Amino acid sequence: MILLEPHNVIIQTTLNEKIIKPSSLDVAFVDYDGVRFHLSTPERKTQLLLSMHIRCWDELVQYGALEVLQREYGTLLQPQAEPEYHVSLVIDIEQIPTSPEERDAFVLSIALFKRNALAAPFESAFKTQKQLEGAGTGQGELMQIHYRDEEAIYIQASPDRVTVIFSTIFSDETDRIYGKVFLQEFVDARRQPAIQNAPQVLYSNREPPLEIRHLKDLRNTEDTGYVTFVLFPRHFSPINAAATISHIQLFRDYLHYHIKCSKAYMHSRMRFRVAEFQKVLNRAKQEVVVTERKTVTGRTMSTR
Repeated sequence: MILLEPHNVIIQTTLNEKIIKPSSLDVAFVDYDGVRFHLSTPERKTQLLLSMHIRCWDELVQYGALEVLQREYGTLLQPQAEPEYHVSLVIDIEQIPTSPEERDAFVLSIALFKRNALAAPFESAFKTQKQLEGAGTGQGELMQIHYRDEEAIYIQASPDRVTVIFSTIFSDETDRIYGKVFLQEFVDARRQPAIQNAPQVLYSNREPPLEIRHLKDLRNTEDTGYVTFVLFPRHFSPINAAATISHIQLFRDYLHYHIKCSKAYMHSRMRFRVAEFQKVLNRAKQEVVVTERKTVTGRTMSTR
């Protein structure tokens, strides 16, 4: 299976190009989950303005997104965002590190703009879990991130774990069947000795998990599925926390991406088999031998 990259390739490619050859720029593009970006040079060619619009910005701010972005980008983070966007960065190309390794790391950090904003509630939950573990009791706040229309991520810390719940909509009946197969594979794969330390994965169709069942306005329809990840302290240790956040953010996109890829593959195989069967049928057709029929006088008979 293909793992989706957490960084935005358009931002990474464009920055690398403009570092080599600065020029005027004004481009708008969209990332996963309807996140909109605007990359432009409003003042001069060597100064780039990167702005982001994300549906759940107010919720992310509540869970510490501004503090995370301030930590990651420092003075690049603008106090006032571009109109129609939620947050902006200003990148001065002349101030970018000249060392190839440092420059690549800097460009990658800019390309992780969305990932770093969405990391705030996960980092908050990990910190809360450590506090609850020390206290030995209690339950953290149930954080809700409505990052898509009718879909959300729910995160809650406990003394011994952090629970992450995705609600997702399967717009098609076949998508729901494929999704169930994929998620069952997640459950079965954990039985293998090599990956027994992976997070526990639970799936329920229509009925919400107990952790969020008390919430109002939850969808209770056949096209709704809930995927629960149970993260234990070993999954968000200082060494693993960044990778865990990057991977789990993209789970919904990862799932639906592979569902679409599987459907496309199945359709291509079906078309191939139909073409092969058509060849067999064509070979099975009997050729009609046409012979000339003549009269006694030598004239050719024709059928009217």
